[in-house]
Amino acid sequence: MSGFMALYRKEMADHIRSRRFLIVLVLIALTSYAGIYGALTNLSSAVAEDQNFIFLKLFTLSGNSIPSFTSFIALLGPFVGLTLGFDAINSERSEGTLNRLVAQPIHRDTVINGKFMAGATIIFIMVFAMGILTGAAGLLATGILPQSEEIGRLFVFLLFTAVYICFWLALSIWFSVICRHAATSAMLGIALWIFFALFMTLVVNIITQFLYPAEQMSTMGQLVDYYECQMGLNRLSPYYLYSEAVSTIMNPSVRSMNVILPQQLSGAIAGYLSLGQSLLLVWPHLTGLLAATAVIFAASYISFMRREIRSR
Repeated sequence: MSGFMALYRKEMADHIRSRRFLIVLVLIALTSYAGIYGALTNLSSAVAEDQNFIFLKLFTLSGNSIPSFTSFIALLGPFVGLTLGFDAINSERSEGTLNRLVAQPIHRDTVINGKFMAGATIIFIMVFAMGILTGAAGLLATGILPQSEEIGRLFVFLLFTAVYICFWLALSIWFSVICRHAATSAMLGIALWIFFALFMTLVVNIITQFLYPAEQMSTMGQLVDYYECQMGLNRLSPYYLYSEAVSTIMNPSVRSMNVILPQQLSGAIAGYLSLGQSLLLVWPHLTGLLAATAVIFAASYISFMRREIRSR
């Protein structure tokens, strides 16, 4: 345990003192405050339509040409995880410091465990600090105190965000283990990031249109199957999974994330879901993100333990 804590503190110090971390921090801070500025420009019109959950609107509203805070985080969050882990192992190997590191009186798995835990700690600190500072800026700009329900939803949103970024951290560490060069692991991570954020939906549409041709869609059941297949394939993307969960948590008016037929809406009373009811809707999404993170990190762990580290 002492060896793990020593390595953990060393990795934490390396992250905090690195220029790369400071650049990423400044980038996330600027985009966060840009999202809040965009929300403030349209807040008055949104409040005129609906005066409930005003504080949450600071994070979900978008400006005329500026995406919302949640949209910025969904798109740029993976960049933080990839930046913290793309050279976690291969840089040590290429510089020849990995041999000296494992020569210390620590277990071999302590190396990868310490690197992941240090990166995850940095991510949680960054996400919650950014959420608090952004909320404080919105509070000073509007003078509206958040309700307890809004604080709870904001906390869940930040938790989802930290887990989402930790998935990309685990993925980047895995690429760092299996790739010899840091540039290769970085390019693989960026390629997956772009694919899930931009091209996954296009690929899913092509697959579903092939499985369910438009000329054969003649009944309501076939349409339901088409949309359910489309949503199921889209949810294989961590970007879509996170975006869907966040939109449900930050918008209490969302009552379902599945296909709803007109007869199911008959007699339904319009209203808002409580935080507990919204959590029931997004609980599978959190479980999926945690499971994906655990599987990817397990792959990194097994690959690192089986790899010959004395070769360069």
